[in-house]
Amino acid sequence: MREATGGCQCGRVRYMVRLADDDAYLCHCRMCQRATGGVSIAFTLVDTAAATWTGCEPDRYRSSPFAQRGFCSACGTPLTYESDGHDKMDLTIGSFDDATPFRPVAHSGVESWHPQWLDTRDLPTQRTDQNERIANRWIETLGHLPD
Repeated sequence: MREATGGCQCGRVRYMVRLADDDAYLCHCRMCQRATGGVSIAFTLVDTAAATWTGCEPDRYRSSPFAQRGFCSACGTPLTYESDGHDKMDLTIGSFDDATPFRPVAHSGVESWHPQWLDTRDLPTQRTDQNERIANRWIETLGHLPD
């Protein structure tokens, strides 16, 4: 069991959670694609009672007749998938302060996956500081590159 923290992009919604393991999965269902604007979303399933909201609680959107999604209404960060009547919820991997310990162990909603997005390791890569246009915008606006 380990503790981890996370939250939204603007910092309004924050959480602490006790994790039983570092298992995660990718959901490719159309509902998750629409909710995030991405081709999939990475989640970890946690006991709802193991999570404490240390900032504001997330706002929630009823995304289906049996589930709601937690998000920050200020910055739009997707945070949870919560199915009615269950003692577990999914937290988005990208909302953790340190997502590096998580490892994908499964795919869900594969009827909607886009196989061309599953293995992109051979595509050219570029760090943010190597993208002159974006790096200059950060430096002009903030004085440094983001963390």
